[in-house]
Amino acid sequence: MKRVHFLLVIPAAALTLAACGGNGDDSGHHSMNGHSMGPGMSMSSAPAGHDAQDVMFAQMMIPHHRQAVTMARQAATKASAPEVKRLAAQIENAQQPEIDKMTGWLKDWGAAMPSPGGMHMGEGMMSERDMKKLDSLSGKPFDQAFLEMMIKHHQGAVAMARTERAQGSNADAKALAGSIISSQSTEIAMMRNLLTHR
Repeated sequence: MKRVHFLLVIPAAALTLAACGGNGDDSGHHSMNGHSMGPGMSMSSAPAGHDAQDVMFAQMMIPHHRQAVTMARQAATKASAPEVKRLAAQIENAQQPEIDKMTGWLKDWGAAMPSPGGMHMGEGMMSERDMKKLDSLSGKPFDQAFLEMMIKHHQGAVAMARTERAQGSNADAKALAGSIISSQSTEIAMMRNLLTHR
């Protein structure tokens, strides 16, 4: 009986280790497709350790990303420059999976979800007036306003991500923050370049 029990325990332990091991460095490689497994699925076997900063980071970054996705989707029909449309699609494709990932974390942590329709004025967030202005534009005026607003929006996200890197405790949240700093800093440089050469 002891031998049978031992054999049963080993596979279970191996599965547990495999589940945890698969989460070690997936914040970069799997952030783009984690949502296909369902919100928070990649976090289900991650250590539960987190602090108030980790929760605040997700609660603030989700509506921040939602607004960026809304802005990016407008570019598909309103932008005139192909470069702006491509950048907008890149932003949407990167940020929607990150929204799904952070939503999963909040569920796992038992933390409150930001309101889907709420306007959270975090760093770099556009006001309702800004969003109405962008919605009223098309063609080159849209391109100009979109780039200027998205630069400000990205700068806010980078600032929030830097705070998470400095004060957060959850490894996955800090890894995502690092990814946001890197990708959005690159996109800020791209958008500034587009504004300069319009």
